[in-house]
Amino acid sequence: MRSWFEHPPAVATACASTVASLVASQVRLGPDRVAVASAASSADAPARSYAELDDRSRRLAAALLALGAARGSRLALLSENRAEYLEVVLAAAHIGAVVACQNWRLTTGEIAACVALVEPTLAFVSPAHADKKTAIALPESKTIPFGASYERLIAGHLPYEGDAGVSPEDPLLLLYTSGTTGRPKAAVISHRAQVVRNLVTRAEFGVGPSDAFVAWSPLYHMGAMDNSLGTLMCGGKVIVHDGFDADGLVRSVAEESLGWLLLMPGMVGRFAEALRRAGVRPKGVRVCGVMADLVPRHEIQEITRLLGAPYANTFGSTETGCPPCSSSLIPIGAVPERLSKQQSPFCEVKLVGPDDREVSLGEPGELCMRGPTLFSGYFRDDAVNANDFRGGWFHMGDVFRRNPDGSLDFVDRVKYLIKSGGENIYPAEIESVLLRHPCVLEAAVVRRADDRWGEVPVAFVALRDESMPEAEGRELSATAALQAYCRQHLARYKQPKSIELIAFSEFPRSASGKVQRHELEQRLRTNVDDSRRPLAPEVPSA
Repeated sequence: MRSWFEHPPAVATACASTVASLVASQVRLGPDRVAVASAASSADAPARSYAELDDRSRRLAAALLALGAARGSRLALLSENRAEYLEVVLAAAHIGAVVACQNWRLTTGEIAACVALVEPTLAFVSPAHADKKTAIALPESKTIPFGASYERLIAGHLPYEGDAGVSPEDPLLLLYTSGTTGRPKAAVISHRAQVVRNLVTRAEFGVGPSDAFVAWSPLYHMGAMDNSLGTLMCGGKVIVHDGFDADGLVRSVAEESLGWLLLMPGMVGRFAEALRRAGVRPKGVRVCGVMADLVPRHEIQEITRLLGAPYANTFGSTETGCPPCSSSLIPIGAVPERLSKQQSPFCEVKLVGPDDREVSLGEPGELCMRGPTLFSGYFRDDAVNANDFRGGWFHMGDVFRRNPDGSLDFVDRVKYLIKSGGENIYPAEIESVLLRHPCVLEAAVVRRADDRWGEVPVAFVALRDESMPEAEGRELSATAALQAYCRQHLARYKQPKSIELIAFSEFPRSASGKVQRHELEQRLRTNVDDSRRPLAPEVPSA
């Protein structure tokens, strides 16, 4: 006898929308609408209507089944942004297969490890990365290159019209987390997570069903992938760009009504310059930007004015989507004095100390979250999953403080602490101060071993060329000025022991725009001239 709360199978099926079924509903509502277009449309990359996208993805789904893929099979995908990328994901969605999106910026050895982890049944590779097939151990018989072979495969099968019994909790994607050290982990993203992430973005940012999305950041990361699939589930247009092309992005802004225009740290100023140079008037942008903590604040002011759109003051991750902090926008033309974030109403949050007990108001603690946008754990990593999901909460590894008004301030990563003379120093706090200085274009703080204090903070800084006089001694005067600025705004033990001036282009970054601190630390270790850099006076840590 069934309990009163156990649903009959038909009820469960009626509640089980997936990414594929929701995109299919848009095909019925508007088959002739443009679904996917290339920024450089040509005979080789034509725009696809919803009917065409549906037909091609269903034919590909039938081909995948014929080649041995099934529900739960992994498909490796190594490609730059292109329309076929989304076709593969939708084909997998129809049959319950899982797409392992490979980061082509990694070394071949790193890609090989990522591929070996998931043991793909099949792989798709673009011509631009075909030379890596052997190095990453993809067998020729299981690898499908984009191009003529791919088109023959699609043409050779009738559209898939079956029912694979895909559940909302079935995985759809494996997205590799960038991290700062070590091998990437494969985060399992379900259909449920993708559907709810789309709902949250639209509810909190006011993105409309017909708003277009520009997929210029890598589709192997959540920013472009989440929003591309969300756009297709709502009937909008996805404009695919192969990477950051400022002039191409300007054209999209001028020609399309956009929902969320992603702009990564390090690219905001460059895009603002391209907008000024072109003198275009945006057709319409709902919201722009990501990672406000890593962007100089005057750049936030400038880009919001140029686009006529507020800046997204959010904090999320591959594992969580836009939450836990996705309810705050920086107004147009504002120079934010603080970057406190608002918790999303679509998740639960608590801040805990090392003992996993909640910390007091105003105390730093690791952010723990639970909610429907969460991923489903790391693929084949039971030990990490047991630790990160302990107590029924996902431990993000990020430190925040809760303010009296309920807002949250980002402090730093749990694992990236500088232990100096018994004090905990969070690099992000120092970086935030440096980025407020009008002469600073970029800043990153790392740790350096120190005989006296154990570890000390060292800042790498890129200056705005126009902000300092071109004269002998410029470097010395700049570092002295910045050290004086730090003394005004930071406790003595937090002040950088040295400031290294480097070019903006020398900052090592992940594909999502985050500075890779471990590479800067390596630069410190190998810099034999470090002792000749100007040092701040040593001060006691207490």
